[in-house]
Amino acid sequence: VQLQASGGGLVQAGDSLRLSCAASERTFSTYAKGWWRQPPGKEREFVAAISWNGDIKYYGDSVKGRFTISRDNARNMVYLQMNSVKPDDTAVYYCTATEHGVPHSKGYGMAYWGKGTLVTVSS
Repeated sequence: VQLQASGGGLVQAGDSLRLSCAASERTFSTYAKGWWRQPPGKEREFVAAISWNGDIKYYGDSVKGRFTISRDNARNMVYLQMNSVKPDDTAVYYCTATEHGVPHSKGYGMAYWGKGTLVTVSS
């Protein structure tokens, strides 16, 4: 069972960026998915989570109104659209999943973690 995040890179403040996460197995289509991030020298932070069918979405306070999580179960993909990025969004972003179909509202309980993708936002 693997999750592979991609799409990170260097962007300027105010730009948009979309992260993608591919799941290795179709069983992941019934799992809630999420994104966490870890800024340099800081603890991991919840970013967003989405239920198995996309009906329920939760966001961390620092990204509400700027980031959007979505998923395409037919392609075993989950996405994070990042708009109006700020230097504080600089972090390694991790794709996560839980066997529960509905995520915790704060993203807790994610049993599966992929390797991260680095997003760097310059001012």
